[in-house]
Amino acid sequence: MKQLFDNVSHEMSKLTTKRYSTSFSMGISFLDKELQNPIYAVYGFVRFADEIVDSFHGYDKSELLNDFKIQTYTAIEKGISLNPILNSFQWAVNKFAIPLDLIETFLQSMEMDLNKQTYDEAKYELYILGSAEVVGLMCLKIFVNGSEAEYQRLKPAAMKLGSAFQKINFLRDLNDDFNELGRTYFPGINLKDFDCDIKKEIEENIELDFKMGFEGIKQLPKNARFGVYMAYIYYYKLFNKIKATPAKIILQERVRIPNNKKYRLFITSYVKHNLNLI
Repeated sequence: MKQLFDNVSHEMSKLTTKRYSTSFSMGISFLDKELQNPIYAVYGFVRFADEIVDSFHGYDKSELLNDFKIQTYTAIEKGISLNPILNSFQWAVNKFAIPLDLIETFLQSMEMDLNKQTYDEAKYELYILGSAEVVGLMCLKIFVNGSEAEYQRLKPAAMKLGSAFQKINFLRDLNDDFNELGRTYFPGINLKDFDCDIKKEIEENIELDFKMGFEGIKQLPKNARFGVYMAYIYYYKLFNKIKATPAKIILQERVRIPNNKKYRLFITSYVKHNLNLI
């Protein structure tokens, strides 16, 4: 039965999410049941593409990414793939009418990571769009059950929330991105000059994205709202920790939220949600 293979594919996407991100897997677990498999499917797809450009050193990353891209579009067109991650993803794309241009834009951002480069403002905005904003839009399509009207209404806020998450990732991973992967995403910044003033300017920009993104969360369908709110809470906590960390420390180590604190955050957020405080 093909359903058995599809179930295995969904389980692989879920396992991938849990292995790579405890934070996102916990957030997804607070979505209604019918939303969990498609969101796991999106995360699994995004994670595998990201692994190609970030981790597969010593292999031809360009060839691997191109092959992954071909397999992705073939899976979507045919409605099946022997790659469980892509089989799960094509199911979500076809079920919720996820636009192909979102997938193409995401894959283009992954291609940008194949080579070391310095980002100007235009490249930075393009990378944010592809690596974060369109991923948020893929999820939004699922949250609104494919409704084009609701998708268009909530689209700006979803993009801003994805942008905020990604910029926080950039700050958190500043040291690893630069020293291990040779990347500096923030435009016009020489890391030798990175100080509290530059850091504060970046943080102010993130605050604006967060504010607009939160307004969108409040308008999401009830079955999606709490899970997205949990991701928001986690990232805002991480953001506050980054803001409290001196610029020189950010350049030396990765800021983290311990798992025990994540669990406490989620419990507090659950209580607020049930009391209609968000």
